[in-house]
Amino acid sequence: MSDLQSQFSGTQDVLEQHRFDVGALQDYMRAHVDGFSGDIKLSQFKGGQSNPTYRIDAGGESYVLRRKPPGELMPSAHAVDREYRVITALGPTDVPTPKTYCLCEDTEVIGTAFYIMEMVQGRILWDGTLPGMSNDERSAVYRSTNEAMAALHKVDFEAVGLGDFGKVGEYRERQIHRWSKTYRLAEMDPIPAMDRLIEWLPENIPPGDETTLIHGDYRMDNMVFHPTEPRVVALLDWELATLGHPVGDFTYTMMGWRLDKDMFRGIAHADLPALGIPTEAEHIAQYCQLTGRDGISDLEWYLAYNMFRLAAILQGIALRAQDGTAASPHAVEQGRRARPLAEAAWKQVESLI
Repeated sequence: MSDLQSQFSGTQDVLEQHRFDVGALQDYMRAHVDGFSGDIKLSQFKGGQSNPTYRIDAGGESYVLRRKPPGELMPSAHAVDREYRVITALGPTDVPTPKTYCLCEDTEVIGTAFYIMEMVQGRILWDGTLPGMSNDERSAVYRSTNEAMAALHKVDFEAVGLGDFGKVGEYRERQIHRWSKTYRLAEMDPIPAMDRLIEWLPENIPPGDETTLIHGDYRMDNMVFHPTEPRVVALLDWELATLGHPVGDFTYTMMGWRLDKDMFRGIAHADLPALGIPTEAEHIAQYCQLTGRDGISDLEWYLAYNMFRLAAILQGIALRAQDGTAASPHAVEQGRRARPLAEAAWKQVESLI
């Protein structure tokens, strides 16, 4: 098992700041989850979720609980009700999602809103180089991530009841504004590259607008892979899902080809052909083939935009780490990546100006 895999996989004892009354949860589940029985054994997933995520074992069954973190939160962040809604709506589609059981918005139960879903058995893959796999398996894993995203972007969001899940059009403009504001609210030490990006990005948005259902945080460690087969069986962490531009969503995944392993688990350092992992051009071509696109224009702008967006997210994690409300014990380390990520984003811009 790689260092990344051992660091982030599996569960741990519930962190002190994320504990709650298990008895109250047990009573709630008996009343609202069909078939629930037994006494709860509770643990917390190790990964880097902004919404604390728990494993519930009871009565021979396993469930997952996602909740808003405690404490003061950024406006519109940690919307577990939106996560629950989109996962539930996608249940009948080709998009791999867990089954949902219930949403609780009564903060009296465990202190914050939460929802409960199926525990999908499988693997979370944290290292994009996929150590221990054959070249054919690595190739199949990357293809499966593209297939799941293509399925999502082809969903008729009106037909599944998500026509009002977000605004149609001008997604990129709204995202730049949102994450600029979020960054300013979480700003600690000045990051000059972020200041330049906040000024440059909205003035240089590429032409052409589209709207599909998007995930918003689509990366390999937000997926469950089959226990033995190289395919996605569930997409997780839908906190940032909305109606938006599919190219913006897809190119978020492409950051990994430009970032190394120390920068948000990138794969730029790896010899991709030797590993059987598609190159940047091959992965883009595969997505385009699956979605019927002619290609991806303005790739450098989209990479800068997504690195800026992720830097703003990491700055928010840094603030929560400082306040002691972050979900993951690795939040401090993640927060420190905001500056180098912003600087990497500005390097993308410099290739255009």
